[in-house]
Amino acid sequence: MKAARWSAGHPWRAVAGWVLFVVVCLGAGISVGGVAATSADFRIGEAGQAEAMAEDGGLQARPLERVLISVKEGGDTASLDGAARDVSARMRALPEVEAVAAPVRSADGRSVRVDVTMRGPELEAKKHVEPLLAQTAAVQKAHPELVVDESGSPSISKDVQGQRDDDLARTEMLALPITLIVLLLVFRSVVMAALPLLLAVSSIVAAIGLSMVASHVFPDAGVGTNVILLVGMAVGVDYTLFYLKREREERARSGGRLSSAAVVGLAAATAGRTVVMSGLAVAVSSATLYLADDVIFGSLATGAITVSLVAVVSSLTVLPALLAVLGERAERRAARRGVRAAEPARRTGRITGAVLRATGRRPALTLAVATALMLALAAPLLGLKLTDVGRETYSRDLPAVAAFHRVNDVFPELSSVHRIVVRADPARKGEVGDGLAALAQRAGTDPLFTGRPRVLTSADHRVSVLELSVPHYPSTEQAQESLRRLRQDAVPATVGALSGVEVAVTGDVARYADYPEHQKDRMPLIIGALLLATFALTVRAFGSPVLGLLGVLLNLLSAGAALGLLTLVFQGTWAEGLLGFTSMGSIGSRVPLFLFVILFGLSMDYQMFVISRIQEAVRGGMPARQAVLDGIGRSASVVTSASLVMVTVFASFVGLHLIEMKQMGFSLAAAVLLDAFVIRLVILPAAMLLLGGRAWRPGRRKAAIPASTGQSMQNVG
Repeated sequence: MKAARWSAGHPWRAVAGWVLFVVVCLGAGISVGGVAATSADFRIGEAGQAEAMAEDGGLQARPLERVLISVKEGGDTASLDGAARDVSARMRALPEVEAVAAPVRSADGRSVRVDVTMRGPELEAKKHVEPLLAQTAAVQKAHPELVVDESGSPSISKDVQGQRDDDLARTEMLALPITLIVLLLVFRSVVMAALPLLLAVSSIVAAIGLSMVASHVFPDAGVGTNVILLVGMAVGVDYTLFYLKREREERARSGGRLSSAAVVGLAAATAGRTVVMSGLAVAVSSATLYLADDVIFGSLATGAITVSLVAVVSSLTVLPALLAVLGERAERRAARRGVRAAEPARRTGRITGAVLRATGRRPALTLAVATALMLALAAPLLGLKLTDVGRETYSRDLPAVAAFHRVNDVFPELSSVHRIVVRADPARKGEVGDGLAALAQRAGTDPLFTGRPRVLTSADHRVSVLELSVPHYPSTEQAQESLRRLRQDAVPATVGALSGVEVAVTGDVARYADYPEHQKDRMPLIIGALLLATFALTVRAFGSPVLGLLGVLLNLLSAGAALGLLTLVFQGTWAEGLLGFTSMGSIGSRVPLFLFVILFGLSMDYQMFVISRIQEAVRGGMPARQAVLDGIGRSASVVTSASLVMVTVFASFVGLHLIEMKQMGFSLAAAVLLDAFVIRLVILPAAMLLLGGRAWRPGRRKAAIPASTGQSMQNVG
């Protein structure tokens, strides 16, 4: 690795260059700004098609806030109308408000609802909803005898984003010190423990800036920074640990005969290549998310790719430079004390040694038992149910969410709304009107629908929208059944029977149903590309199709077991109290795909590091069996340390309020633990012991990896 060797030889230039790089990346991002995804970017399936048609006629969904005014227990209704007039007058005076509807009284007469339509795009409304909330609070203060609440997509989005930001801030405050403690236990040095964190954080800062630039091509759905933090801490610490491990080994073996820069150069020849291949693996794996044809996964992919590549750059530039500087200082201190600068590290820990000895004695039995365990953990995956995450799953501690449930309790017809969108030649407006009327009449006889149907027509009469209410949340079986009846029976039998007319159904229920279906349709393509990429990268790194196939199988096994555990824990209710969540009875539709892709990328870190150690031993003339035990024994401490750091980062997300973030954090933490302690420490060595020399066929030599440390020292000398 020429860049790493140059950095080790010119440390202060490399450090200055890295600082400049981080500043330029962040500055570029701030100067050009980020591009947020628009409503059009989120459109999926038939629901998305219907929303595009509605927008074509100017009938798209508008940002709507609802103010609920209710009488307190034991109070009278005399002041309800006055409070409603007060709300209406205050809201009409706001520049953020486009229209205020007439007050609507509840069936029991003890509540009144005022609907307020905001100006601008639906996704932008959360930034401008604060003045409306302030006026609602003023009405509450003026009418203490009443309960005045406000809810809607803008206020809910604002509260959820605020809660997410607070959660992430607390998570960072928790994860950083725990990570530092783990690293202190590994290195027994504050400076060396702080180094991985420093590089990870600086990589994250640079990646955030670059992702803002990238958002001009791949719009940010609001999740890019989250994945940069999640993946950045994991790979940043991983790559630094790989390097530090090799640098310490080479320093101990040199016995002080080589300069600090030469020692770092030796580490670069091996660990540097592993880091590059690992970073490429994460980037290529993450890139398969673009195949999802979904702006959220596109944001996740952009964030993961950016931060993993930046972490590689830091590991090949500023890290070797800092190691060379710190090494020189350690040598000077050792010279003054008259002691050796480094002591050879213990090769294999006691527990690791015991596991490897047991595996070495009975590899076939070990492989069978460990594989059976992983398959048993994966078994609940057979009952996996994927759904979107609805607003009803958000924490009721949020004022807007609590108000959302109160509004829907009083006005159940607002729980879900179907929007049947029709686009046709204006000359056929009569036919379209009759078809929609027949559809509305049919829905009126179905107990799953409620309320009064509403028809909207564009100014040019090309687009019409029929709105039908359902008194159930989108996630309920009743709401889903109402959608099936519309799409399969009612629409085809009425307006859908008209030739030359475009008809599509959207709304709360349709979006909830179509998104998971879209993910299921795209998943085979993405997983296929992921498996192919994993296989190709492993073959490229080690020249062995056998190892490529083995890597694919092991990654599938760990991902399957992690998803099985996720299904077992979150799809049921038994762990609700333990982990602080309310089960949806399903898994968020984005979680499995995200887990598969990110886990495959991170697992390649371990795969590259462990197998490269075995490969070095094989090329040094060691028998295949001994090379497996020696290579895994020497790499076990790094894999264990890196996995503990990653588990700390991922597990901290389990404390978040958002159920989907909880599921992602739990599944990634479980996957990393299983991958590090079962796959890499038990199943991989057992499989490679059984394969023996066949694992390296056809094999080819790579000059980039020295055959042995002794040979490397001669070359450097």
